[in-house]
Amino acid sequence: MKSLSISQRENLDGYIFILPTIVYFSLFIVYPFFFSFYLSLYQKTGARLTDITFAGLLQYKKALSDHEFWKSLVNTTIYTFSVVFFQMATGLILAVLLNNKILGKNLIRALIFTPVVLSTIVCGRVWTWFYTPEAGGLMNRIIGLVGIKPLGWLKDPNLALFSVIYMSIWKWIGYHMVIYLAALQGISNDYYEAASIEGANGFQKFFKITFPLLINTTWLLVITSIINSFQVFDQIFVMTQGGPVGATNVVVYLIYKASFVSFNLPYGSAIAWLLFGFIFILTLIQMQIQNKTNQ
Repeated sequence: MKSLSISQRENLDGYIFILPTIVYFSLFIVYPFFFSFYLSLYQKTGARLTDITFAGLLQYKKALSDHEFWKSLVNTTIYTFSVVFFQMATGLILAVLLNNKILGKNLIRALIFTPVVLSTIVCGRVWTWFYTPEAGGLMNRIIGLVGIKPLGWLKDPNLALFSVIYMSIWKWIGYHMVIYLAALQGISNDYYEAASIEGANGFQKFFKITFPLLINTTWLLVITSIINSFQVFDQIFVMTQGGPVGATNVVVYLIYKASFVSFNLPYGSAIAWLLFGFIFILTLIQMQIQNKTNQ
């Protein structure tokens, strides 16, 4: 048998090393991806998970005519664009401020970034305590200082979704700050020195130099943040479980309820594919806008 050459052995070693990743990706990403589409073309006919029969696009028609689905999509959209805008705006402001020479800035950066590395479940539990309706909750104590009566942050349908939004903004501000800080440190100081010679003030430097040079970083954060926010689940599961009266019911939580509470996997799979299609189209639109902006 002919022995392998050095380059062939190196290639074989490489394939062996990446084999576990390929197997993992195939079993837990690729297979569920296509199997969920397969399931979405069936309907449940009995109590067992295997009691299904082919139904074509019935589940998609059912979802598109379901008021709960559209309500969850509206909630998800409100959550996504609120969280993304304020995360990015606040993260950019903090990055610009902490990019200057400030006493203890490294400690401040670390404190702001700390929530990012904490589990969302832990953050949700802590903020649920903050939002306790009784006066003992931290948020009610704070507003009580200015004479406002205790609020039912997670019990009031008009406040619950925004209460979850506040928590999510707090958790991910540090991530956006760090990304912007890295981008800011790549901007040459020569631009600012030239602008100073021309008599530009701080605001003019920001809008004429800083922000235009951060546009690619901004678009990266916009696309990834929107995709991640449309898949919000942990906060909702821990803090509100879709309530009160569906005020915080988002699409992924609806998928969870359909698939693992009602055990209607075909319907849950159909909703998941509708969400995938919505995010895919939205991402394409964002990329088109980005391309036109960069031209």
